[in-house]
Amino acid sequence: MITPTGALQRASLLCFLALSAGTLAAQTAINPDTLAVDDVRYLSSDSMGGRLVGSPGADSAAAYIARRFKQSGLQASPVGWFQEFTVAKDAAAAQSAGVGGATTRNVIGVLPGRDPKLRNEIVIVGAHYDHLGLGKFGSLDPDSTGAVHNGADDNASGIAALFRIADTLAVMPPARTVVIIAFSGEEEGVLGSTWYVQHPVFPMAAVTAMINLDMVGRLRNDRLIVYGVETAKQFPALLDSLNATAKFDLKASGDGYGPSDHQSFYLAGKPVLHIFTDLHEDYHRSTDDWEKINADGLVRVADFAAAIVKAIGDRRTPLTFVNAPPPQPHAGAAPAVTPGYGAYLGTIPDMSGGSEGGVRLSGVRAGSPAEAAGLKADDILVAIGGMKTPDLQSMTDALRAHKPGDTVELEILRDGKPVTLTATLGTRNN
Repeated sequence: MITPTGALQRASLLCFLALSAGTLAAQTAINPDTLAVDDVRYLSSDSMGGRLVGSPGADSAAAYIARRFKQSGLQASPVGWFQEFTVAKDAAAAQSAGVGGATTRNVIGVLPGRDPKLRNEIVIVGAHYDHLGLGKFGSLDPDSTGAVHNGADDNASGIAALFRIADTLAVMPPARTVVIIAFSGEEEGVLGSTWYVQHPVFPMAAVTAMINLDMVGRLRNDRLIVYGVETAKQFPALLDSLNATAKFDLKASGDGYGPSDHQSFYLAGKPVLHIFTDLHEDYHRSTDDWEKINADGLVRVADFAAAIVKAIGDRRTPLTFVNAPPPQPHAGAAPAVTPGYGAYLGTIPDMSGGSEGGVRLSGVRAGSPAEAAGLKADDILVAIGGMKTPDLQSMTDALRAHKPGDTVELEILRDGKPVTLTATLGTRNN
């Protein structure tokens, strides 16, 4: 599918908003109060087969999401409801999952902003809809291989929250435009969000922030986790202000890195928040079923997320992006090194694959040895300390062959040209 780029993107955004303004008021949003758990139940039913990328169940889920977006008062994007892409055959996790080469799709809905000027800026709200299928890949319960992994909390709950957010915001749209995206391929390495960032429907320069909902259906003791609070200077005060009404036991911290779709946008230089009700014993197991969803909690979390989006969307000034360093160890704490992993470099591999002769990088962690050495996004790492790194496993082996404090040469390809850098390897906390 062809998506607009450059000036065409900007013209597409302006044209789309002009055409949508007259029809939005005529949309009638449905009441989501009785539907949040029904949405989870439908998306996580056995008939969906675990929503593995490229499967009939995942395609059925995408079609359902598009229908619900429309019911919620959203408009289709300039490329339609679906943004199709093909999973690279050599994507590391996709190979393990058996979905390399599969065609899948992100689902995109748009709520045009109400302010004539600020509506040209965008707040993205996202959640992934894919899961593990029959558990041959990614399951934490090997004995359940062959059983449907329904993924009610991971992440049918996040998709249901998107519908609730859309319903809420459609009643009184923010000043800025809100683009709501259900991503595919998250379980195989944030493939759908990576594809969107690399092939944006609207210009990435217009994006002010991205809010990610991943596993938001198991609220317990009012405890809500929000990662990414350090990615914009205004986030701590904004969350504290909104929580004065929501009254969660709010744990807000962290940079924009993490194994979910917000990371793709953080690496593109955007403030991000990841809303999360924490892990549980059913995570990545066949027992993650809809009956265990906290229905009232899911609605509360979705409403809190809607308030965040509304606050960001109505700000008269933009957020201030912060490239936050990774968390530092507590004073006196011993340096932590993952057992058997070896030294720490701080690269973020591009899990979508597609590189020959090396590991393509999505970015590097702020404050890491990789950043200090000068590595950056789109570099292809060819060798570490003389050891070739044609794939992720060989890269891991090369790091395991060294210890923290070692100085090594990094051979990379940058814009097709060989470059040699020098890095002093560290521990995973520096």
